[in-house]
Amino acid sequence: MKHWVEYVLVRGVDLSLRILPMAVVRRCGVWLGRVAYRLDHSHRRTALDNVARAFPGRSELECQNLARGVFEHFGSVLLELLRFGGYSAEQVLAAVEIEGAERVDAAYQQGRGVFFFTGHFGYWEMHAIAHALRFHPVSVLARPLDNPRLHGMLERTRTMTGNTVIYRQGAVRRMLQELANNRGIAVLIDQHLHTPDVVYVDFFQRPAATTSALAALALRTGAAVIPVFALPLPGGRYRLVYEHPVTPPNAESPDAIREFTQRCTDVLEMYVRRHPEQWLWMHRRWRDVGTGGRGSFKVDSGDQE
Repeated sequence: MKHWVEYVLVRGVDLSLRILPMAVVRRCGVWLGRVAYRLDHSHRRTALDNVARAFPGRSELECQNLARGVFEHFGSVLLELLRFGGYSAEQVLAAVEIEGAERVDAAYQQGRGVFFFTGHFGYWEMHAIAHALRFHPVSVLARPLDNPRLHGMLERTRTMTGNTVIYRQGAVRRMLQELANNRGIAVLIDQHLHTPDVVYVDFFQRPAATTSALAALALRTGAAVIPVFALPLPGGRYRLVYEHPVTPPNAESPDAIREFTQRCTDVLEMYVRRHPEQWLWMHRRWRDVGTGGRGSFKVDSGDQE
């Protein structure tokens, strides 16, 4: 019953937003975020604690203003994604401008597939949707939502321009197949993981458990690794940034996977420092100290689960 009520509420909001310009939807999202900041005490505390630790030189008031801005941003992300799901292909392309397209073209020309990575930053979902129209469809790594009706709704949006979604079951085999066919894979690298194949890298000068899959598969296959970021523009539009590919370390290095993962994380941190209000500070990213980053993703043992 709970799942059905949640779906009906979200679907009702979705239909209501279809008649509004994106700029108005963004303002509504800011209002929604402000309400959530006041009511969601648990996530507000987490955000304030993370912000204070990441920016020790900021005053309490500055941390509160930043945390409020984070809630406002993600309120906008939620509503804008619903509105974006109703766009035509022409509307999607008209809503974005692209920086670094030549880097993507060059990466595909190498013929070994491409990893596109980012974090829960900016407008990452819209980025993947628009990417498929300007370049080629990608496979997006994701976890299913707990609510199956909302999950189906989100998957329809994620795949509306030709992208596919890869879930945990059989993920390694699928990724290797995609790279062998010179396709792109989109992955987020900023979630705390409990699996034994994590590596611990520094993120805002604190050790953070991070997936080693991106680095391990890129080192094995030679796939290019491109950081991507979607930033808001006035009028409900977006700037899609494709950064320079991350240079891999020597594959023979005994710590190559951790070093490669650190290099990718450093690029993400650079963007979060530039636009801190656009990152998911209410996520419990730092939960333990870890084991010094000795874990690594196994790519030679068949299909990982």
